Order: sequence, then C-alpha cells, then structure tokens
Amino acid sequence: MDDNSKKSVLSRRTVLSAAAIAPAVVAAAAAASGTAQAQQFQTADKVAIVTGSSRGIGAATARRLAADGFKVVVNCRVNHDLATAVVRDIEKAGGQAVWEQADIREPTAVRRLFDVAEREFGGVDVVVANAGVMHLAPFRDMSDEDFDKMVDTNVKGSFNTLREAARRVRDGGRIIATSSSIVQLRSPTYGPYAASKGSMEIYANILAKELAGRKISVNAIAPGLVATSLFLDGKTDEQVAGFAQRTPHGRIGEPSDIAAMVAFLCSPDGWWVNGQTLYTNGGVV
Repeated sequence: MDDNSKKSVLSRRTVLSAAAIAPAVVAAAAAASGTAQAQQFQTADKVAIVTGSSRGIGAATARRLAADGFKVVVNCRVNHDLATAVVRDIEKAGGQAVWEQADIREPTAVRRLFDVAEREFGGVDVVVANAGVMHLAPFRDMSDEDFDKMVDTNVKGSFNTLREAARRVRDGGRIIATSSSIVQLRSPTYGPYAASKGSMEIYANILAKELAGRKISVNAIAPGLVATSLFLDGKTDEQVAGFAQRTPHGRIGEPSDIAAMVAFLCSPDGWWVNGQTLYTNGGVV
C-alpha cells in the first residue's frame, strides 16, 4: 500500500471514529448544560411574586413556594385580612413573606408590586400571574359590565403583570400564567371567561420566545375543577359531586394539587419545560 492509500484509509478511519463518538460528545455536553442550568436555579434565596394570592390557588401557591425556600410577595386587591393570614402562615412555618395591595388592572400598581419585591428581598426570580375573575352567563344574558371586568382583569391585568415580569425577572427565572381547563372543556355559560383565560396560553408561548437567550422559562398552567370559592360558590353539594364524577380520580382538585405543579415548574428540574400549557386537571379534559 502506497503512502497516499494509507493516508486515505487513516482519513476514513478518523472520520468514522469521529462520527461514532460525536453523538456521545453532544449528549454529554447537553447533559452538562442541563445540569448547570438546574444547579443555577436553586430555590433558596430566590424571590417569587404571586398575584391574587390571598386565597384559593394563589394562597396555596404562595405557601408552597415559601415552603420550598422562596421569599414570597403575597398580593391582594381587597382581601387584606386574608393576605395577612397567608403571610402569617408562611412566617410561622419558618419562611419569609410580605403582602402588598395591588390591582393588576393598573400598570402603576403592578410596578409597585415589583418595587416591593426588589426593596424587601433584592429582586424577582419567579412571577405567578394568578389573579383573575369569573362571571358566568349565556351569551344572551352576559352583561357588558361583567364582560368588561373579565377582560380588564384576566386579559389586560395579566398582560400588565407579564409585561413587568419580562422587564424585571432576573435571568434564569420562571414566569407562569394561570389559564383554565375550561379553554378545552368549553362548557355553556363559560364563553367569555374561557376566551379570557385562553389568552394566558398565548401569552406564555409567545413570551417564552421573546425571552430567548435569558434562560427564563415561561409556561401556563390550566387547572380544572378545583375546590376554591371561584368554583364552589353558587353550586349545590349535588352539583359538586356530579363534577367530581367527571374526573377519572373521582374527586375535584385541591389548591395544593395546582400549587405542586407550579412548584415543579419553579424547581431546578422544571427549567426545560418552556412555552407550554400544562393541563393540571386530574384527567377531566
């Protein structure tokens, strides 16, 4: 075999060897990168804002994030006593929290909410845009006032929150918008509410793309039937039992079920979930 032939054989062997090990190298690099990202977002000393967290899913989320090590800013619009109670619960359990009144329909109030987080705890790492209102009626009976309240809070108010989050959440953080499984269930009387909540899913998906390069994961969660005043008010025990039978697990959800999913998305292991809507409903959809 002449020198040129030997070089050709060696060259082919080199290429084949490189091709064989390349996937392993890429996989190792990806694994190392994922591990590094997860390690960078440890929950201790991180700061979370949870809007609409004086009761229901928001309160459960605030308590859970505090239990996981976050410093939490609890938010309410009118329920000052309930917000104070959530903070008290967090502090009794050894966590750190403050509460701030802010109507998310007002951009200046939302900015003030973030100012509190930065002044009290040094910054913002997680924002859970949870505040919302619900008014139900058939299309022909829906009042302009109730329709406008849902648009102002669920669509515009959540936009105000997410816009400020896009500006002020620190790199590597998390942003979560609360949608609803009614977007898929599409039950009668829920039309305008479902439409307003569908905007959360669009917001999350687009914002995730706009924040590319900052390692901020943005997602929406879509709770189903949950034992909160928002769902239970106005329903009889028989109606609630009927709803429970619609789920494979035979029960309606608890606020803690939803808080657990938020906690996962805010954990080091949740960073790779991005731009998604997680239907957290026990299988009702």
